[in-house]
Amino acid sequence: MDHLTIGNIKIDIVRKDIKNIHLAVYPPTGRVRIAAPLQVNDDAIRLFAISKLGWIKRRQLNFKEQEIIPPREYKYRESLYFQGKRYLLNIIEADAPPKVVLKNKTYIDLYVRPETPTAKRHKIMNEWYRVQLKRQIPELIEKWEKKLNVKLNNWQVKQMKTKWGSCNIRKKIIWLNLELAKKPVNCLEYIIVHEMIHVLERHHNDKFFHHMKTNLPNWKQMKKELNKFPVSHAEWSY
Repeated sequence: MDHLTIGNIKIDIVRKDIKNIHLAVYPPTGRVRIAAPLQVNDDAIRLFAISKLGWIKRRQLNFKEQEIIPPREYKYRESLYFQGKRYLLNIIEADAPPKVVLKNKTYIDLYVRPETPTAKRHKIMNEWYRVQLKRQIPELIEKWEKKLNVKLNNWQVKQMKTKWGSCNIRKKIIWLNLELAKKPVNCLEYIIVHEMIHVLERHHNDKFFHHMKTNLPNWKQMKKELNKFPVSHAEWSY
């Protein structure tokens, strides 16, 4: 991977068999990457990066202002998020199959066998988040299939390191980041609409944003809300 430095900003350069230059700033640290077509020379990439410096700095500032969640140890009274709300973890040891119970507006009860390791507790919580998120999604997709006149063939939830969602336009399949279970429901809806609109328009161009504004007028506020919520401690990779 090549690198480019402009001022104090280091930019990773990846060359691909693509038609256009793509710029991305990744949470949580604000790392910058440019994906460039094979035939584009270094000078053109540098000029492109310079033209986008203002946007890059704004994105990096947004990430700096976000709370970074430290690694979870899944101990008593540790903070966990679910649907945008903060809960305290209550550990209940029992010689029985593990389970997670949303007890009230304050606590999430995690039932585990004695001496269950942290990795196993993490897996149990993630599976609970997955189940909860999958319960939310179908109603939202059905709602927006009617509004957008778009019919998806499938949708999936998976742990994603650099995106909240993605779309296979040809197959009409969308993937949603498991981390969305921790965010407010309107943020989940924003990502669903965003990915479904990609079935209508592949690129983030005027047509795409016209669809967003027409169908979800407050999408910018939803995006801002999503970005202000705490992000994982993990150093997301490309």
